[in-house]
Amino acid sequence: MKHKVMAAMSGGVDSSVAAYLLKRGGYDVCGVTLKLFDNEDIPEYTGRTCCSLTDIEDARSVAFRLDIPYYVFNYADSFKSGVIERFIGGYKRGETPNPCIDCNRFIKFDALMLRAGQLGYDYIASGHYARIETQNGRFLLKKAVDLTKDQSYVLYTLTQSQLSRVLFPLGSLTKAGVRKIADEIGLVTSNKPDSQDICFVKDGKYAEFIEKYSGKKSEPGSFLDTRGNILGTHKGIIHYTIGQRRGLNLAMGDRVYVCGKNLRDNTVIIGSDRDLYSKSLICRDINLIALDKIDGFLKVSAKTRYKQKEQPAVITQIDENRIRVDFEKPQRAITSGQAVVFYDGEVVIGGGTID
Repeated sequence: MKHKVMAAMSGGVDSSVAAYLLKRGGYDVCGVTLKLFDNEDIPEYTGRTCCSLTDIEDARSVAFRLDIPYYVFNYADSFKSGVIERFIGGYKRGETPNPCIDCNRFIKFDALMLRAGQLGYDYIASGHYARIETQNGRFLLKKAVDLTKDQSYVLYTLTQSQLSRVLFPLGSLTKAGVRKIADEIGLVTSNKPDSQDICFVKDGKYAEFIEKYSGKKSEPGSFLDTRGNILGTHKGIIHYTIGQRRGLNLAMGDRVYVCGKNLRDNTVIIGSDRDLYSKSLICRDINLIALDKIDGFLKVSAKTRYKQKEQPAVITQIDENRIRVDFEKPQRAITSGQAVVFYDGEVVIGGGTID
């Protein structure tokens, strides 16, 4: 009896080829696209995102070409509460959240997995570049073979239960190989560019989106230097993130950067590049994959941004919800709200949200 797989299809080349490989591998496959927001609330536009109406049509075309059933599930309410409102709340707390991680956590590998089980599907699958292996009865999340496309960073929230029911068909392939397969079998998505923007924010204008969506303007406040001197007036805390240099409109002579934000006083701290470096952090909302808990300390490599190169660090678990990270060398622009993810070679140890 064939295993049944529900393949998440975003309308891009990766998920299209993933669905093809699953069918070729003998699985009973259906394709699913998630409608994540209503265009009355968030207008359609032609940026490099996923989840647009055009993407739905592309996914439908691929499913027809592969001769597999295809469905569109409306998760707009779940996406609003689990992703958009968490994103807005994070910015209003002075953080810089990563909504793609929340989308994976609460929608793709939670709500969709629940729906798949209710409909009798054994697995869900996606076009993420990562691998899942088992060792001594434990599921491990590993980096993709193509390290230039590796997406394990945004998957660190996966649990053992979820990993047992997820398939990543592209984990051992290169991006060039995926596009070649799509071209050879005539998929409409073969030359489609990768999505880059956050799907619900036009042109990366986060503050503009938050103000329009919430109906509230961010309150102006003071720019301060590292000694507390007033340098000027900022447009509102949500307009700034740690390490930002452009758009400050401060005539300082030397290059200056956003080095901190104080929500209580509604101030933004401005400093030099050297003021951006720190050696330690605390993360919350942790998820450990490779082990149940950390006893004592553990040497790992860690990164605090998706595209950052991993850095040597020591991690110590404070309690069930928090881990302390001490880097071997100071790291630039560690930002509250972003994820820190820990690795042992190819294996994802786990991660959490930077406090």
